[in-house]
Amino acid sequence: MQPEGEFGSIGRYGVPVRAIRRFSVRPVLPEPLTGLGTLVNNLRWVWHPETQDVFEAVDPQLWRSTGGDPVRLLGEVPAARLDELANDHAFLRRLELAVADLTGYVTDDRWFQAEAGSPVSSVAYFSPEFGITHVLPQYSGGLGILAGDHLKAASDLGVPLIGVGLLYRHGYFGQSLNREGWQQERYPLVDPDGLPISLLRDGDTPAGINVTLPGGRKLCAQIWVAQVGRVPLLMLDADMEDNEPAEREVTDRLYGGTTEHRMLQELLLGVGGVRAVREYCRVTGHAAPEVFHTNEGHAGFLGIERIRELAHDQRLDFDTALEVARGGTVFTTHTPVPAGIDRFPVELIQQHFSADAFGDGVPIDRILALGAEDFEGGDPGVFNMAIMGLRLAQRANGVSKLHGVVSRGMFAGLWPSFDPSDVPITSITNGVHAPTWVAREISNLTYAAADEGDSEGMFEGLDKTTDAALWETKRMLRQRFIDDTRARVRASWVNRGASEAELGWVDSILDPDVLTMGFARRVPSYKRLTLMLRDPARLKALLLHPTRPIQIVIAGKAHPADEGGKKLIQEMVRFADDPEVRHRIVFVPDYDIALAQPMYPGCDVWLNNPLRPYEACGTSGMKAALNGALNLSIRDGWWDEWYDDEFGWAIPSAEGIEDTDRRDDLEAHALYDLIEKQVAPRFYDGEVPGRWIEMLRHTIKELGPKVLATRMVRDYVQQLYVPAAHSSRRLNSTYEGARELAAWKKRVRAAWPQIRVDHVELQGLGDVPQLGTTVGIRAFVSLGELTAADIDVEAMHGRVNSEDEITDPVRVSLSLAETYEGNRHRYEGELKLDRTGPFGYTVRVLPKHDMLASPAELGLAAGPSDPEDPETPDLPAGSEF
Repeated sequence: MQPEGEFGSIGRYGVPVRAIRRFSVRPVLPEPLTGLGTLVNNLRWVWHPETQDVFEAVDPQLWRSTGGDPVRLLGEVPAARLDELANDHAFLRRLELAVADLTGYVTDDRWFQAEAGSPVSSVAYFSPEFGITHVLPQYSGGLGILAGDHLKAASDLGVPLIGVGLLYRHGYFGQSLNREGWQQERYPLVDPDGLPISLLRDGDTPAGINVTLPGGRKLCAQIWVAQVGRVPLLMLDADMEDNEPAEREVTDRLYGGTTEHRMLQELLLGVGGVRAVREYCRVTGHAAPEVFHTNEGHAGFLGIERIRELAHDQRLDFDTALEVARGGTVFTTHTPVPAGIDRFPVELIQQHFSADAFGDGVPIDRILALGAEDFEGGDPGVFNMAIMGLRLAQRANGVSKLHGVVSRGMFAGLWPSFDPSDVPITSITNGVHAPTWVAREISNLTYAAADEGDSEGMFEGLDKTTDAALWETKRMLRQRFIDDTRARVRASWVNRGASEAELGWVDSILDPDVLTMGFARRVPSYKRLTLMLRDPARLKALLLHPTRPIQIVIAGKAHPADEGGKKLIQEMVRFADDPEVRHRIVFVPDYDIALAQPMYPGCDVWLNNPLRPYEACGTSGMKAALNGALNLSIRDGWWDEWYDDEFGWAIPSAEGIEDTDRRDDLEAHALYDLIEKQVAPRFYDGEVPGRWIEMLRHTIKELGPKVLATRMVRDYVQQLYVPAAHSSRRLNSTYEGARELAAWKKRVRAAWPQIRVDHVELQGLGDVPQLGTTVGIRAFVSLGELTAADIDVEAMHGRVNSEDEITDPVRVSLSLAETYEGNRHRYEGELKLDRTGPFGYTVRVLPKHDMLASPAELGLAAGPSDPEDPETPDLPAGSEF
């Protein structure tokens, strides 16, 4: 017989009693403490140390044990402590100042408001994931962290942004290791009531949206709002009683499920996201967006929904609605390889966008054409989300200069008449939100400005800090990181089945006086987690060097379906488990924001060795640099763009060698050599290594301003948002501009086959072309049914290679000189022979309209059918060239 009172949560037969529903109960704060609720409900506390200090003062021990989660803190703090604080005048004054500071932050004019004539009323920013804080686990890696930093920087700058995403009830996944070092996934339930978010309500009624599915089913979603400073983040949640069980599972987890499941998530994000924005603006009075920005192709269906709106509400035809939607849309691609793009079976798109499901205002054949791989080598059986994103956006960009080059090459098939350099995809290099990622101790030493919204001169405080103070601060941060790592490693080993009696060695892993290197990121094959293991004996020698040892902390998750990535992790874990080196190299599971924040300031060197050019940008090295770490990296992504030998070291790339094993061997040994001969000697050069500190200072002061998220968001505003808003206003005002543009494009496409460049000639070239000579160029062009106002005639000239391809061409628009019968015209201009060596030129005709964002927008170009001069002239060398 079981003793009375010992049942607990176990049933009579030992079966756990499980709740049929789970929810969190929030405390009722005493009236004097209601300001705490105000602070909790605005996520500015994530990057505002003074607000974090207020929470810590509530209960320091509880603040630490909850991992810095203010919702949990207020839910667990004893009522007696709240009553005590309600009568603590010093605390109440501190709380009052914090609330007043937040109020000023969200209402005062900032950079955007100071920009005279900024035309953007609002921007809707869509992303499948947002990494704001570990307390809100709605991210998997770099894409989400970038999106979170974009929102925070927009808030700091006062940019009127609305974030749009999904609320996943199980987030991404938590990672642990089994005894053999194999990655294990867990999916803890995310309870919205326990998060710093709130339901959007229309009066007392929760606001929501729905999307019609095949067979008359409805996919309903409620809208949760996370207030990120000045920026609202709308997150759609399908786990509600209005849905059938299958539909409730649509927002179950990030990047999980079948192909159809993934498509439904993207349908909800794109189509449902636009409807959620409309509902939010209706309920709150927020300005309706003029610009829609899709962060990767996952949200690309937003463009189809906007076309449907215009067709249904404004009775616009498809072509006119397409131009209206395109004009105000920005598409950012983060993918350096076609395999990283979402592609769905055409049949699946047909089912979900049929007239029965989506309405009859948008013809299904036009929808399918938007995502069709109708280019050489494309698959006619799939619908490509990135291609749809490019076709639905008038402006597109990659996320670093090198990635822009890669993207123009990867998507060149959409513009077959143009060289990759002419493909209309620009680049804006990513940045990181310094207040989120820079340790307070580093910030106190280096920042002259307290707010990243005021970045001019923000690092001047570094000049007042001595080398010794910088060095001691880095050592202290190294020790803090080591303490955190030891706790995580101990917990990991216990989870792997070790007993406490086996783990005495954990207390001595890592050393605060040893050169510490960090490597943390997702684990796809191209990031080459195990490159450092190519020569295990050489790596061991570096780790155990008698006078210049190194230590490495590694973290990263493989996608649950990526068996290859999991094998890489296991290989690394098995090496790190070796008792000979386990005090010098560790793998820490469950990489997330909470792990990353002490890691960046605790490292001296940030290691990155991707397979160039597959790193679109990468931002972890930026965060490390702002915390006084030097980069040791392959020149890929942002590091290719901003590398300076005072910021760290470039690992030589063996790009071009097709034998992957040989390439890995060459690059691994180059890595070992750099560590052994340059990195470690410089770190250990004296008690306070002056040359190392000099590089650290240079990195923070010179590289720091470049890698800021505020720089990135300013670039988006000035280069993409403002032009998109101009286009949106012109096309939306009466829709006549859109109708005219759509009709003009239709007319130009129909007439383009008649366009010919009949003859091209140079004047004044001479027998021996001389450097600096200016020559005349004339082109005779037949325009068929088009007019001179419809086109631009452009001469392109410059050095040519052995294939007669013009490298880095100079472009000159030619002027209309004379018109002849048969709609034939002569265009003239001048070319300056400004470089020596093989020189070539050509002429092409391009469509021209003041509403085009790029001459390549229509993908049409016409050139000479036969070169006028097959021989390219050789220019004599000049002394200054």
